[in-house]
Amino acid sequence: MAANKEKIDQKNQPAQIENIHIPVTAAIVKEEIQEAGLIKTGKLAPFKEAKIVSTSSGNVQRLLFNLGDHVYQGQTLAIIDTRLIKLDLQKSESNASKLKRDLQTYTDLLEGNAATQEKVNEIRQNYNDAVNLSQQLRRQIADASIKAPTSGIIGTKAIEEGMYVTAGGEIASIVNLSQLKVQVYFTEAEVYQIALGQKIKLTTDVYPDKSILGTVTFISPQANQAHNYQVEITAANEKDAPLRSGTFVYANFSRKTAQKILLIPREALNESTQNASVYMVQKDKALLRSIKVGKEYGKNIQVTEGLQAGNVVITSGQINLKDGTLINVSK
Repeated sequence: MAANKEKIDQKNQPAQIENIHIPVTAAIVKEEIQEAGLIKTGKLAPFKEAKIVSTSSGNVQRLLFNLGDHVYQGQTLAIIDTRLIKLDLQKSESNASKLKRDLQTYTDLLEGNAATQEKVNEIRQNYNDAVNLSQQLRRQIADASIKAPTSGIIGTKAIEEGMYVTAGGEIASIVNLSQLKVQVYFTEAEVYQIALGQKIKLTTDVYPDKSILGTVTFISPQANQAHNYQVEITAANEKDAPLRSGTFVYANFSRKTAQKILLIPREALNESTQNASVYMVQKDKALLRSIKVGKEYGKNIQVTEGLQAGNVVITSGQINLKDGTLINVSK
């Protein structure tokens, strides 16, 4: 029994586990010469865009435009019915004339001590109020003729002839595409590479064989919430190849220059490019290393900080690794 117990105890002893080497694949950090340029994708916005609103209330008596019409600044687009306003104006002007006569009468009576100063002041105030009301009504009649605030194309039409519109109500919108305005966004590192007045080459998928020369006309002095800076480029909208608002545009902001950069396979990254890290091979261990990355070149990505040429980084098997894990690099 003692001999059997000894054998059983030996069987129950935990097996001696040797250090396990995790199989991985790896790649060498290479220094290559690449052509670097600064090309951004932007979107066309109207050079000018304006909403046409009514400054008075009433029914639309006449509508003098259609959707898509070319209109010019100052052109009459709609006329609001002013018949009720004109009746109110007649009443106001009649009341003002009566108060003017009363004011003259009571002023004469005041000189003869037959009226009080308070009565004269009251009539004068009523007369001034009537004059102001008449001026306001005349202004409303003048505003009933709604004119285009800018030249362009009617982009939207919010009402039809005969409909009632309130003061401040939208009637239509005008889009001016006589010039192109391209909006693009830059990171902090990129925005300092451009300047106002810089000439930019613009291309589109719509006209792949045609390029347009634009000029940088605005660089935002302040970043947005994503820490990007808005930049605007202005260019002429050519008649033989017209572009529309919302079209995507490629803006080339620099000449291509050859420069040495460090590249690793994109699959070597453990996390996103915002919080990049890799496992570097050192002898038979995997060492976790934080890095900073730049642009992508096909299946490779640029490393700007954290690695050197000749370092070896793990490209597969990272899911089983932690800092210091023993590894076996597959050939």
